[in-house]
Amino acid sequence: MRFLVDACAGQRLANWLVDQGHDVLFADQLGADPGDRALLELAVAEGRVVVTIDMDFGELVFLHDVPHAGLVRLPDVPMGERVALLKEVLSRCGDAISRRAVVTASRQRIRITMQSGGVGAAMLRQSLGEPND
Repeated sequence: MRFLVDACAGQRLANWLVDQGHDVLFADQLGADPGDRALLELAVAEGRVVVTIDMDFGELVFLHDVPHAGLVRLPDVPMGERVALLKEVLSRCGDAISRRAVVTASRQRIRITMQSGGVGAAMLRQSLGEPND
């Protein structure tokens, strides 16, 4: 999978994705912060899923209908826990992510939102303690 990792998500998270064989662009490689909208536009142009801990991306996608190629929002937790949570998200939701889902993860659940025409079409909530059926 191709990812654009927002600077706030961390270099260690980006490095972990690279170690897993993914194509990763870390936002810090772009120089000065271009802003969230510009990062989404770049991600769409390059077919990359944005990984972030920033809630503003969800606002851009859902309230302002900014196109995206997929979005994973993780909580602001210690890095080791963040990496473990992303591993769980990719294991459970990789197919949905590759279909441009918006995935919001917390310690308790993973929420997957599939969009159609800029409007949330379906939402699935999964408890982290239950198997993915």
